Amino acid sequence: MPIPQYLAMTAAEMEGSAVLPHQMAWMACHFSSSGNGLSNLPKWLPAGSALILDDSTPIHDHDPERIAAELGQCIQHLQCVGLLLDFQRPDEGQAREVAEYLCETLPIPVIVSDAYAEGLDCGVFISPVPPDEAMASRLTRWQGREIWLDTTMEGLEIILTEDGAKSTPLPPWERREGGLEDKHLHCHYQISLDENSAVFTLWRTAEDVAAQLAEAEALGVTAAVGLYQEFGSPLPGAEEG
Repeated sequence: MPIPQYLAMTAAEMEGSAVLPHQMAWMACHFSSSGNGLSNLPKWLPAGSALILDDSTPIHDHDPERIAAELGQCIQHLQCVGLLLDFQRPDEGQAREVAEYLCETLPIPVIVSDAYAEGLDCGVFISPVPPDEAMASRLTRWQGREIWLDTTMEGLEIILTEDGAKSTPLPPWERREGGLEDKHLHCHYQISLDENSAVFTLWRTAEDVAAQLAEAEALGVTAAVGLYQEFGSPLPGAEEG
């Protein structure tokens, strides 16, 4: 059975959804820009949800003990199953100190983005594997750790000319139909040719991600996180336990 996929939702998406996904993650929490605590901690979540803390607001002299206390109260009250630290500023030393303190202090699994995870005794949140990369190559260095996978569906356009290859991400709203399936990379692709170039367009469908998760489980991945706005509901065959 495929690993669970938590669907990350904003407060507005929660309020506007008549039926919440069986497994969800709150993605609106960040460091306060005007104080020393956190902003947008949830007041209610379904039991068994995950909590995401991001660094969209850069950390600046925040007290790790206060951050841990606020998160600890929220986690205990809402019965969260894990805390995901979606930190994307690897050069920010204070954020790493907070991550290390939370890993040592909180009573639930703490999962840290792969840019920060080296040297920490915690789980790893793997950034999205682009559709031109084999998943096994990304996961090898993290074997033996608890691994969560970001399944945000990122497309890619690769342009080949006599000067070499250039890769450009597809806009997140751009979805393709048809194409050929690559079962090794778990993606679909199209090829267009002219006199001077070849363009490869790669993208993932929900079915591709479901196949990706099946391989991820065999490679030791524990869980996945996708955007509610992309998936809207769990993938076919996703675990409901």
